[in-house]
Amino acid sequence: MSLYTRFTAHLDAVLDALEAEGTLPAGLNRKPVTVEPPRDPSHGDLATNAAMVLAKPAGTNPRALADAIVTKLQALDEVEAASIAGPGFINLTLTDPTWRAELAAIHAEAADYGRSDFGAGTTVNVEYVSANPTGPMHMGHCRGAVVGDALATLLEYAGHKVIREYYINDAGGQVDVLARSAHVRYREALGEDVGAIPEGLYPGDYLVPVGQALAAEYGDKFVGAPEGDWLVLFRTFAVAKMMDMIRSDLALLGIHHDIFSSEAELQAAGKPAEAEAWLRAHDLVYDGVLEAPKGELPDDWEPVELPLFRSTRFGDDQDRPIKKSNGSWTYFGADMAYHFQKAQSADQLIDIWGADHAGTVKRIQAAVAALTEGKARFDVKLIQMVRLLRDGEPVKMSKRAGNFVTLADVVREVGKDVVRFTMLTRKADAQMDFDFAKVVEASKDNPVFYVQYAHARISSLGRRAEEAGIDLPAPDLSLLGTAELNLVKLAAQFPRVVEGSAQAREPHRIAFYLNDLASAFHGWWNMGNDDPRARVVLADDPALTSARLFLSRGIGQIIRNGLALMGVVALTEMQ
Repeated sequence: MSLYTRFTAHLDAVLDALEAEGTLPAGLNRKPVTVEPPRDPSHGDLATNAAMVLAKPAGTNPRALADAIVTKLQALDEVEAASIAGPGFINLTLTDPTWRAELAAIHAEAADYGRSDFGAGTTVNVEYVSANPTGPMHMGHCRGAVVGDALATLLEYAGHKVIREYYINDAGGQVDVLARSAHVRYREALGEDVGAIPEGLYPGDYLVPVGQALAAEYGDKFVGAPEGDWLVLFRTFAVAKMMDMIRSDLALLGIHHDIFSSEAELQAAGKPAEAEAWLRAHDLVYDGVLEAPKGELPDDWEPVELPLFRSTRFGDDQDRPIKKSNGSWTYFGADMAYHFQKAQSADQLIDIWGADHAGTVKRIQAAVAALTEGKARFDVKLIQMVRLLRDGEPVKMSKRAGNFVTLADVVREVGKDVVRFTMLTRKADAQMDFDFAKVVEASKDNPVFYVQYAHARISSLGRRAEEAGIDLPAPDLSLLGTAELNLVKLAAQFPRVVEGSAQAREPHRIAFYLNDLASAFHGWWNMGNDDPRARVVLADDPALTSARLFLSRGIGQIIRNGLALMGVVALTEMQ
């Protein structure tokens, strides 16, 4: 149990006692009650709004209720002082032994410090990446891949069961284009001079090996054959090769999915029809005519009766067609069935989408609300594109033009950990620049370096003590003073940050917290530049050295735990 969880339990016990005494009525909603660090550290170590949020429903004065709460909190052994601020906020200052005990808990729990049962075992399906299988991964896919993977790890650490899923969009027109592009490369592999790749096809060299593999498999059987003879075969073959490439690219980032779901298989299994039947049975699909487009009508527009999903019942601005006039499924119709399928094995769904899909969020949220009868929490996290810079100039990323920079290129140049950390240094819905020079810069302005440098510094301390020949006694934590305990106070926030990040579905908060912790550690370290007695390793004071090493290793443990959630390995040395 983390310190913040423990004090939440202490506060609950106090409120239970006040209910028993008749000071508070029974059955008050305590969900709005918080225990958190005060905004101003000079006010104390913990703050609670309990009196402020409970006074009105209890029919009492906030300060009077705060007085009653403070009286009981002051009786706790861990509390040095309790005070009331403003109209009824309660601030607590904890005893130094409490913080020393928390440092010992960090060491004792090690990699599990921060792990919680917040998720209570609920199953969350996180679908991320889901790039069209028409080429290798590029940097346009990278951010969503990292955010989704880090979020999945974070949710597991916070007590959820997690399913990592990739949806293969292999039923649309883009995979027919892929098949035709592969056919050109197939003919090329058999010796034909195909010239420039025809307009509208994928020209990238990544399809050359696919063409060679097709030539080796089928010889010249399909060189002059009509498209109908080879399109499905080449489509299936090319998609499989592209997915092998995508899996390989993702593995460079340490990303592995549990499930790969095929849109083509979904449709072949009749899942969209099942979803439509369920919705019709619940009066959520009807046959109707869409309103005419606003403005001047196209010459070929005519009203057509289509099966429409009643998405307006769930907050959308219009009902949505699930089939086209030719009877094939709309993308929404197939996507709706896919989410229906995912909801069969998960309590909550999370989709990681590019920001260019923002316009379809409401309709799929409406579909999930309908198909799960409002029982499944469903979040869509929109990811802004990454602008890749080299020498200050944007690098173009065009799959059709074949001149894009692949994810593999970037990982091989700057490293997996740099890429993953950088992708989490901003909120997912904020624009991001990825500058090749800045992400590897040895500067405090580069959070990747700054956090890793803190861990490397900590790792060097043990070596320094050993080189100095210091015989270290068991750590006496009573030797740690105010500056050291301030570091412990920040480290003790890690479990709270984990739960808050998991609840908000925002893994970037871990990166922000680690940057703050690294900054605090570097500041403490730098005190030794002005005062030699403030240094960690003191050859003439083994006892103080041991205590400060214990503290430093505790901070290092928190950094490792946080980096592990981000999928980043903590460095012990910096080159």
